[in-house]
Amino acid sequence: MKETPIGSTSNSGSDFIREMLAEDASDGPYGGRVQTRFPPEPNGYLHIGHAKSIALNFGVAAEFDGVCRLRFDDTNPETEEASFIEAIRQDVAWLGFEPGESAYASDYFAQLAQWAEQLIRNGLAYVDDQDAETISANRGGFTTPGVNSPYRDRTVEENLDLFARMRAGEFADGEKVLRAKIDMAHDNMAMRDPVMYRIRNAHHFRTGNEWKIYPTYDWAHGQSDAVEGTTHSLCTLEFDTHRPLYDWFIEQLGLGNDRPRQTEFARLKLTHTVMSKRKLLELVRDGHVDGWDDPRMPTLRGLRRRGYPPEAIRAFCSHIGVARVNGTHEIELLESFVRTHHNQHALRRMAVLDPVELVIDNWPEGVTDERPAINNPEDESAGTRKVPFSGKLWIERGDFMLNPPKKFFRLAPGREVRLRAGYLITCTDVETGADGEVVRIHCDYDPETAGGQAPDGRKVKATIHWVSAQHAIGGTVMLYDRLFTDPFPGADGSDPLASLNPASREVRTGCKFEPSLAETPAGQVVQFERLGYFAHDQQDPLTFHRTVGLRDEWAAIQRRQSQQS
Repeated sequence: MKETPIGSTSNSGSDFIREMLAEDASDGPYGGRVQTRFPPEPNGYLHIGHAKSIALNFGVAAEFDGVCRLRFDDTNPETEEASFIEAIRQDVAWLGFEPGESAYASDYFAQLAQWAEQLIRNGLAYVDDQDAETISANRGGFTTPGVNSPYRDRTVEENLDLFARMRAGEFADGEKVLRAKIDMAHDNMAMRDPVMYRIRNAHHFRTGNEWKIYPTYDWAHGQSDAVEGTTHSLCTLEFDTHRPLYDWFIEQLGLGNDRPRQTEFARLKLTHTVMSKRKLLELVRDGHVDGWDDPRMPTLRGLRRRGYPPEAIRAFCSHIGVARVNGTHEIELLESFVRTHHNQHALRRMAVLDPVELVIDNWPEGVTDERPAINNPEDESAGTRKVPFSGKLWIERGDFMLNPPKKFFRLAPGREVRLRAGYLITCTDVETGADGEVVRIHCDYDPETAGGQAPDGRKVKATIHWVSAQHAIGGTVMLYDRLFTDPFPGADGSDPLASLNPASREVRTGCKFEPSLAETPAGQVVQFERLGYFAHDQQDPLTFHRTVGLRDEWAAIQRRQSQQS
């Protein structure tokens, strides 16, 4: 069954997380101290879902004069790389937060092993020879208890010896594991003798070949929090069933009253978006996208390349707030924050993406005019620029029709329109090719209408943009649609990639830009007038990615929902 998008209400500045922190900071068990952490695994790139956790953990720490630590959960040597460390640090910093000095779960490997031995001595952990499939099968189900391992009653001495030999590398991968001894009939499946260590004869990017055993997330996570002095471990809801285990380990180790407290919140989910690392890797590996920074990807690198500003992402995360129940937000809501930011800050420029030539027959031969154009009507301090104007222009093919329908108000034979920041022009003739396609439009201009205003007060119904043919520079534009056609890809149990949109990107070459676009810094977003917001590629000069269009689709969704209610 598909999920229903949840409505979005503005964050009031308070939520159950902040209320908890306020109480704990005033008279709680931590002496007024607040310390959070963001613990990504360095096996890939951060995506928009991580942005909510980053904003929450770093944000609340700052609000309560606390500290948020960036800790890398590097417990899976086969999938982790040093390159991901720097990429994650860069993404956190780009999002607007100071990552500080990094910590690593591997910093605590020795301490974790000592604590594991402590549990063995206390009769609370044992070495199991069963393979992963058998352990999983014997764990039971929600209505049936699990089956005790035949190795569960090994003596403390035997377990200590086998664990030491596991550390020494005497056994092959998967030959043995260390499990906590809790309760195989526990109502919570996570408490049914969970695995603490597994053998991995693999090279670790930080510790090299020192370790032959690696802790599981459940074993490393809470203890790493305790070592670092974390007061509040803020996790997404999929970890709620793991909280009793988190607390059990800390209690059995006697780590004191000033121990971390795990609290869960709803993860960020968006329509038309997949955030599974496995599926994102499949998109990259199978060539459905051009890499992790493809502007269609939900990775922070992809969003950055597409022109999403970090300020808009943070504002969006603040707006949706922190909830206790998972839901899905419309991607149009996120886009509305992006559009609002760029409307206020982006410079205006003119670009023609599907050009057709327009000749002004009565324009003085050899004369070039410079038309003043406003850089941003929302920001007076942005000033104006000079745009060259001549007797030959490029306009959008879609702004002209030979036989226009009744409500088409743009250029047509005999019709007068306004050229933005230019003059009023009237179409006098049209040249077509053998196939009937328009190849050239002829017009006359009214020299008394500089700036687009007629001295006699006559009105025109349309304004179109243009680029001087003599001064135009060529470039490429990438136009994007949804990567997934289904608003809830995979929600019905199908493969999410089954709804991949084969038309998610359109490449327009031969576009015509006004000259000032050559000076646009890499990564900067500008508004192509009448077309949308476009980001200058970070590496390919004069290649622009459409960030969002000008139309506020979120407002349209709200209107429809209001009408339905």
